[in-house]
Amino acid sequence: MLVWLGQYLTDFYSGFNVFHYLTFRAIVATLTALVASLYFGPKLIRYLQTMQIGQTVRDDGPESHLSKSGTPTMGGILILGTILLSVLLWADLSNSYVQVVLFVTVSFGLIGFVDDYRKVIRKDPNGLIARWKYFWQTVAGLGTAIYLYAISNDATGTALLIPFVKDVMPQLGLFYIVFTYFVIVGTSNAVNLTDGLDGLAIVPTILVAGAFAVFAYVTGNSNFSAYLNLPHIREVSELVIVCTSIVGAGLGFLWFNTYPAQVFMGDVGSLALGAILGVIAVLVKQELVLFIMGGIFVVETLSVILQVGSYKLRAKRIFRMAPIHHHYELKGWPEPRVIVRFWIISVVLVLIGLATLKLR
Repeated sequence: MLVWLGQYLTDFYSGFNVFHYLTFRAIVATLTALVASLYFGPKLIRYLQTMQIGQTVRDDGPESHLSKSGTPTMGGILILGTILLSVLLWADLSNSYVQVVLFVTVSFGLIGFVDDYRKVIRKDPNGLIARWKYFWQTVAGLGTAIYLYAISNDATGTALLIPFVKDVMPQLGLFYIVFTYFVIVGTSNAVNLTDGLDGLAIVPTILVAGAFAVFAYVTGNSNFSAYLNLPHIREVSELVIVCTSIVGAGLGFLWFNTYPAQVFMGDVGSLALGAILGVIAVLVKQELVLFIMGGIFVVETLSVILQVGSYKLRAKRIFRMAPIHHHYELKGWPEPRVIVRFWIISVVLVLIGLATLKLR
């Protein structure tokens, strides 16, 4: 929005050319989302407390979590709201990739909102029935995948970039639709499973989004992409604004979500954030790197799959409790120790992911 205004005002004063610079807009997008989060956060928390929109804690989980019962949830509204505000202000809204991310943000946010609403307002412990949740995730994810396939103008659009390997980009063809769907929906549910401790999910999300800002910048720049032997996709550069908005909104939310949390993000936040990371990974052609940088999300998901599979097949559990962060809690690790150690692992994984830019 302000990009268009800046273009108009440039005719009257050349100083407004600063709105054309991607780096400037990335910085102010981060600050916009951060400041908006810090301003609206306390107001939202008070409102959630007034409306008694509190978290319901499982009685079969770690005993330390019982004290969290009643903590305001659905704080993801703050994250998504400030992301959307920042993107609408500072991104080029005519960019089709930005439009795709906005669609994914709103659609998956609505799915999570309905799930949270049924849990905390209607007091239905099951929330949105699983089959309906996955149905609507499939509608949104598959619709996005088909649209991205339809707008692919060249072979690069449906190719798969292999990390650490030079000049190898296998064509996916129609399988691109299936692959994109699983990346978006899979990452959405993976972040949702990870969101079980104070600040555990939001920091890896911030780190991965920050790394994707780098990928989007170099992929959208013809000089950098040629030097790093990456496919040049000009429209991708505008996703830098989306990524930095996520970073700002995430830092603002972390202010209130850090241990002991004043608010939880709920499904409205986790489902949407995961889907956003998934679709950005697809757009910047770094789907496999997402599995590296988002390794915490992958391990959390695998722990649940292995636990359920083992119990059904052998009537035995592999972990004391799944997802795996609860396993370490039940082993005696204090919650802050689990959180910080998982953060440290995320930093290392993101650095490995960034290394793929040069190690090819």
